[in-house]
Amino acid sequence: MDPSQTTKTAATVDIVSFDNEALIIVDAQDRILGHGTKAELHQGAGTLHRAFSIFLFNEAGDVLLQQRSADKPLWANYWSNTCCSHPRRGESYGVATRRRLKEELGVEAELRFTHRFRYQAQFSAEGAEHELCSVYVGRIDGDPMPNPQEVSDWQWISPSALDEWLDTNPENLTPWFKLEWAELRSGEHAETLKWLGLKWNPSQARAG
Repeated sequence: MDPSQTTKTAATVDIVSFDNEALIIVDAQDRILGHGTKAELHQGAGTLHRAFSIFLFNEAGDVLLQQRSADKPLWANYWSNTCCSHPRRGESYGVATRRRLKEELGVEAELRFTHRFRYQAQFSAEGAEHELCSVYVGRIDGDPMPNPQEVSDWQWISPSALDEWLDTNPENLTPWFKLEWAELRSGEHAETLKWLGLKWNPSQARAG
C-alpha cells in the first residue's frame, strides 16, 4: 500500500513515551485493580490494563493511519489506526486522549466513544498486548504534524481502500487495529459516525 502523496510535515521531536510510566490495571468491567509500569504490564502474556484507540477522519471520509515508529518494542513499523495509547495513573480517558493526540500527531479533535473491547495479542517473545480498549472517533480538517519519535509515516486512506488492504496484505497491520476496523465497519456505530458530518458514512456496509 503506497502512502498518501500529501506533503508531510513533522512536529517538534519530543520523547513522550517511557517504560516506567504508571498504567492502570483493570478487570473486564474496567474497574481499577491497581497500577504497574508500562514495561511490566507488557511482559509475557501481558496484564490486563486500560487503553484507548482513536480513529480520525477527514470530511471526505478518509481515515488517518500511522506507521508505528521503528523504536517501538512491540509491532514496530506496523501500520495502525490514527492513535493508540494508555491513560496513565490518575488520568481520565478524556485527558489521556487529548494528551496523546497532541504528543503523537500535533492535533486536537473532539472525540466520541464507540465501544470497548478486550483483546490479547502476543508479539513473539518480546511481550504482548492485553488490553481493555476504549475506541473513539473524531474528525480533523487538516493534516497532522507527527512526532517522529512515535510515528514513522502516515497516510489518509478511504475505507474501501483500507478494506482491500485488509483483504490482500493484512500482515503489516496491528492486531487491535484489524479488530477495531471490523467493528466500525459492521454498521453497529452508524449513528455515532454520522455525528462526524462526513460526505459518507465509514460504517456503510462493504460491497460483496
